[in-house]
Amino acid sequence: MATMTEHTLRGLSALGFHRLAYTQWLPDGQPGATRTIVCCHGLTRNGRDFDVLAADLADSLGARVICPDVVGRGKSGTLANPDLYGYPQYLADMAALIARLDVESLDWVGTSMGGLIGMILAAQGDSPITRLVVNDVGPLVPKAALERIATYVGTSPTFHSVEEVQRYLSLVYAPFGDLTDAQWRHLADHGYWMRADGTLGLAYDTGIARAFQTQPITDVDLWPVWGMIRCPVLAIRGLQSDLLTAEIAQAMTERGPKATLYEVADAGHAPALMDPAQRAAVRDFLR
Repeated sequence: MATMTEHTLRGLSALGFHRLAYTQWLPDGQPGATRTIVCCHGLTRNGRDFDVLAADLADSLGARVICPDVVGRGKSGTLANPDLYGYPQYLADMAALIARLDVESLDWVGTSMGGLIGMILAAQGDSPITRLVVNDVGPLVPKAALERIATYVGTSPTFHSVEEVQRYLSLVYAPFGDLTDAQWRHLADHGYWMRADGTLGLAYDTGIARAFQTQPITDVDLWPVWGMIRCPVLAIRGLQSDLLTAEIAQAMTERGPKATLYEVADAGHAPALMDPAQRAAVRDFLR
């Protein structure tokens, strides 16, 4: 069985250093894994979303699997100025993480925001990314989907028990798919911060929503970035997704790196990658 350990490093913003947390999964606890896979989460989530997938990939592929908490989420630190939350900071932090890992090449699995980070990194010259999995996100992010996300990101509900967190997550993130109670509980167990007054809040800094509050919401067009990606790409799409539409997904198979498309029937935005069939699709692509 794969074993997990927790680690930190320091990222740097315009206002100083901040903590970046990540988990590392190794096959049978052995340090000699010959390849590295990074799994990067969505906007309001954290690296523990990937526990099931990471353990699977470590065991089946003999890989070291790294699951970071992007700054402002999970066990990572927060930024004093919420205006700094954005892709320039996230990319710089992931570059620092890759440097810490001390590898010449790696595979990247990214859900939503994590997929966009992976796309931008993969499009750079001399990128270390050799295979890219983008989970329910593409080079065109529709305005309507961003408007939906804006209705809940940055809110700060108060909970009095983990059970309340679980009920909330199972409603807001129902498009993740047909998760079991145990899987929802796993997301809840790692999805809250304890507040000073003893109540619970969601495990992210509400400041990550600043861009939704201060800038007009429009389509995000990254097709030029997509055209610069040279590595093989697997695009995963939830059939009910409003963020990765069927038209965008089809275009991804025809343009740029010409992705392989895998669709999940019982999910929207975004498949949780916990289901055995979903894990197998990722595993087979990375094999």
